[in-house]
Amino acid sequence: MQVTFLGTSSGVPTRARNVSAVALRLPQRSEMWLFDCGEGTQHQFLRSDLRLSQLRRVFITHMHGDHLFGLPGLLASLGLAGSSAAGVDLYGPDPLESYLNGVLRTSSTRIGYPLAVHRVRDAAEQGTLLFEDDDFTVRCTPLTHRVPAYAYRIEQKPLAGRFDIEKARELNIPPGPVYAQLKRGETVTLEDGRSIDGTSLCGEERPGVSVVYCTDTVFCEAAVELARGADLLIHESTFAHGEAEMAFQKQHSTSTMAAQTAAEAGVGQLVLTHLSPRYVPGNPVTPQDLLDEAKAIFPNTLLAKDFLSIDVKPRCNSS
Repeated sequence: MQVTFLGTSSGVPTRARNVSAVALRLPQRSEMWLFDCGEGTQHQFLRSDLRLSQLRRVFITHMHGDHLFGLPGLLASLGLAGSSAAGVDLYGPDPLESYLNGVLRTSSTRIGYPLAVHRVRDAAEQGTLLFEDDDFTVRCTPLTHRVPAYAYRIEQKPLAGRFDIEKARELNIPPGPVYAQLKRGETVTLEDGRSIDGTSLCGEERPGVSVVYCTDTVFCEAAVELARGADLLIHESTFAHGEAEMAFQKQHSTSTMAAQTAAEAGVGQLVLTHLSPRYVPGNPVTPQDLLDEAKAIFPNTLLAKDFLSIDVKPRCNSS
């Protein structure tokens, strides 16, 4: 699973950082999911190696402009390009559908592909699955912010154990399509009448990967619980520790709040994003200072920057 940061600034863009957007490329399928879509996100796609035509789902955390003002334009461009025949599913707060319909209607924009909007509030408040298919689940939880906001957890289901080709050869199983069936753990009847249980040729299940996207919020236990044991936590870090009072007032996180969430949740890695534009090189406090503050609590922390890509792997398989 590959995570690419398309926007890492809070509130407004800077010369080096656009506003919030994170793309997730799914393994073993030509499909991409997007988390938040700040203004200019489609321009960020053009500057990356991501293919917008692979976009299948968009998850919006909350209704502040730096997280969704880029969505109408991006969806309109998809329609003009004719590259989204499979359609797009949108997930977000209750007002998302009316906001989007209003923008598209008043701008006379026609979306020529299937577009569905799903409200996440019930799943978040009841702790039920928001989405599930054969390979992935998505959960969400309410955060603590000035408007309703939600964090998302993407979980890959366990992978089949590794197929023992040598053992298959020893059993004189002829190679071909039957190998694919056995790899999936199916029971196959061979031409000679033997019945082979595919699970007997596969090792133990391998864990999938998990990613949590958490912004905007002040420190809250709900985020800790959602992130419990995740391989990667992407967490906002709008303010430095020295501005904790402002963080509480604006209901945003400091670098140390993000690190505390990571530590209490026992995640594998933390990535800080959504940095205030006040923290730029040359100012009294810089992004490096925020990183240092977080690493003092949770050492395995990275600082996001636009176009940073991370290949997420289960910790047990990581070097």
